[in-house]
Amino acid sequence: MSGSHRREYSGPAVLSFGFRPFFLIASIYAGVSVLLWLPLMMGHLQISSTFAPVDWHIHEMLFGFATAVVCGFLFTAVPNWTGRMPVNGMPLLMMVMLWVIGRIAVTYSAHIGWVTAMAIDCLFLFSLWVVIAREIIKGKNWKNFKILIPLSILLGSNILFHLEANIGGIADYSKRMAISAVIVFILLIGGRIIPSFTRNWLVKFNPGRLPAPFGLFEKVNLAFSVFAMGCWIVLPEHSFVGFSFCLTAALLFVQLGRWAGERTIREPLVLVLHISYMFIPIGFLLLGLSLFFPFTILPATGVHALGIGAVGGMILSVMMRATKGHTGNDLTMKSTDCLIYFALVISAVTRIISALFPDEFSFLLTFSGLLWAAAFFGFSLVYGSCLMKPKQP
Repeated sequence: MSGSHRREYSGPAVLSFGFRPFFLIASIYAGVSVLLWLPLMMGHLQISSTFAPVDWHIHEMLFGFATAVVCGFLFTAVPNWTGRMPVNGMPLLMMVMLWVIGRIAVTYSAHIGWVTAMAIDCLFLFSLWVVIAREIIKGKNWKNFKILIPLSILLGSNILFHLEANIGGIADYSKRMAISAVIVFILLIGGRIIPSFTRNWLVKFNPGRLPAPFGLFEKVNLAFSVFAMGCWIVLPEHSFVGFSFCLTAALLFVQLGRWAGERTIREPLVLVLHISYMFIPIGFLLLGLSLFFPFTILPATGVHALGIGAVGGMILSVMMRATKGHTGNDLTMKSTDCLIYFALVISAVTRIISALFPDEFSFLLTFSGLLWAAAFFGFSLVYGSCLMKPKQP
């Protein structure tokens, strides 16, 4: 960041960078919302939302938990892209409050009315879009202008989610739009940082074959992925979608092979990025196969591979790495970090296979949910103090 744009910040450390408050509240909310969802799904708990229980769960995972992390990441990354000062202090606190009020509005929408709840809830993503657009334009960082595309899709799908759930009775297209938008974020950002971080580590600690950079092959795969997900949004049960997902999955598996992830086993902090990304082709493959073998593989298996494995895993991996890097800690994974991430992976695997064991479905679902909560509560406990305190010298 250039000196002309740099400004001393003297407020609370937790409001000095976007990742600090948003990573903390997102990790806590990830655990709390799932612990609420389990008894809600089983009929042991009721909330005052106009959403059906399943829709509330999906909405809060996508538009509550995931968007908080996206905001924290972008508020931290965009200043590096543009050379401008970060959003901090009171403006950052206001964004946090918009997010919190949105969660309350959705949960109590039966009391305030769904239109009011929609307006309050969507204000957070709209504000995020405006801030990021302003920073990119003022910083003339045109190459990252494309990040506004998935942000726009997220905002549009949130509006559509409220409309579908409250007018039609259940969210449909909007769920697939939102999942696709978050996966596009991972494909765009993960496709650049994973080979970059892998190369940096290998050059220092394991010389030899290096990962291929984000090039033409990765761009083609991104285009195929966007096309497959676009078809899935519109025609989720068409056999052509199944073929598109299977082809895209194969291409993404080849892409992962080009990134030399197997050579990073000595540093799990790099390896977990590859594992998390791998859940995207796994999810695509399961979604594709579910259209050809509908009685054997349910679409939910692919959705949860994407939602828990890819989105949850990448979020946890990036939060760990970004928090360590921006708070002055060593960029290496400790035993507690490994346990936290391991809980997330087992949560994903358990949820994926739960459909294969209908007699044990409730137990496996609960077990998966508890592991998910343990992973993100674990992150908040291990990293909470360094997110709240100033960076170590």
